[in-house]
Amino acid sequence: MKKDWGFSALIQVRGKRILFDTGNNSEIFAHNLRAKGIDLTRLDFAVMSHRHGDHTGGLDYLLSVNHNVTIYAPKENFGVFGSSLPGTFYRRNQSLPPEMRYFDGKPPETLRFGTPWPQGNFTWVTQTTEVVPGFHLIMLKGSWGVDLDVMEISLAIDTPEGTVLVVGCSHPTIERIVEAAKAATGKPIHLVFGGLHLLPAKDEETQRIATALHDVWKVNWIAPVHCTGEPAFEILKKTFGDRYLYAGLGTTVALGPKPVGSDAEHGSNGFFNGADQQTYRQLARLSTEATDYKLTHGGHGHAAYRVGRGSKRSGR
Repeated sequence: MKKDWGFSALIQVRGKRILFDTGNNSEIFAHNLRAKGIDLTRLDFAVMSHRHGDHTGGLDYLLSVNHNVTIYAPKENFGVFGSSLPGTFYRRNQSLPPEMRYFDGKPPETLRFGTPWPQGNFTWVTQTTEVVPGFHLIMLKGSWGVDLDVMEISLAIDTPEGTVLVVGCSHPTIERIVEAAKAATGKPIHLVFGGLHLLPAKDEETQRIATALHDVWKVNWIAPVHCTGEPAFEILKKTFGDRYLYAGLGTTVALGPKPVGSDAEHGSNGFFNGADQQTYRQLARLSTEATDYKLTHGGHGHAAYRVGRGSKRSGR
């Protein structure tokens, strides 16, 4: 498999097969799928967490092999996934002659705006909703970091042990997402998996968040990746101890009362090694975000995440 800076996860749980984000680069995304033997023609639906390129880079490849799949994406005015506005969204000037007016003064009831993926079967998400029983899309606005007003979807999955929360970048902050997920499902958070966007955070703030997740929000297990950041990996590892799961390129996390991360290089609960750190730092100079993932069934009735991130650990 090839390393990159982006995020994508293939999820198999409760009989559903879901692609969450598509990584940073379409060619690398396709290569890693082939390396893991993953077939994207069999998906129940896909989720694009937000508009950033390190999460949408593989959309061209996804649509080339499965153009009919339903893709849930955030709705934003003039958004990259397409959008619409009522034809009354602009002020009128009735005194102008028709040729000087938009649509000759007779605009359609709804104006639809384009997308780089016109063949995509996008369903725009405007609020937190349960798309199928036990699968909630958590919709929040985030402005943390260098980007303002990023609409982001997280996926909250109902399991016998509690809610499994899959996050892309946590721009709305992971605490708000956890709070919204608990309100939507009415269950405790069993596992948080994905990017926590702690790259810009100072160690003191990261420790506060880690402690809050562990002590206040009672998150049971955590598998941080992508834009979480090197210092945050260490802080979260110390805070969660044995309930910290390693997740990296090609990793599978099998769910259950005690989730298990499986990785050929690092074993069941490996941590950052020297090669990982070097690669991470090299790519960190080029971007403020991270990782490329996939998730797949682990057998024995467990859900599993096969992570195809940009490196053996977090977002390279």
